[in-house]
Amino acid sequence: MTDKPMLILIAGPYRSGTDGDPQAMAANLARLETAAWPVFAAGHLPVIGEWIALPVLGSAGAGPTDPLAEQVLYPTADRLLAHCDAVLRLPGDSAGADQDVATARLRGLPVYHDVSEIPRLAPQEAL
Repeated sequence: MTDKPMLILIAGPYRSGTDGDPQAMAANLARLETAAWPVFAAGHLPVIGEWIALPVLGSAGAGPTDPLAEQVLYPTADRLLAHCDAVLRLPGDSAGADQDVATARLRGLPVYHDVSEIPRLAPQEAL
C-alpha cells in the first residue's frame, strides 16, 4: 500500500499496427482506457498521453496521422512523464510506449505491467 495517490501514465499501442486507420486507432485508445478505472479504483489518477496530445493536435488543425503528430505525440508523453509517478505498460508492440518505459526507468519511476502490481492507496483516516 501507498499513502499518496500516484499519477500513472497508461502506455500501450495507439497508432502502432493501424496503418493510419481511424477505427483501429480508436479501438486502441479504447483498450488503453479500459485500464483507467482499475487504476482509479486502486486510489490513483490515470492519464493517457493521447488525452492531451489529440486536443493539442486538433487545435493545430491536425490529427494523429498528420506529419505534425510526430512533433506532438511523443513530446506530450515525455512532458507528461515529468509529472507522473509511474507507468502502466499494456501489452502490444508500440515504439511510443517503449519510449515511455525507457524514459520512466531513466527517471527512476516504477513501471508496472499489470494493474494488480500497482500498490493500492491506503484507506484515508476519517477527519
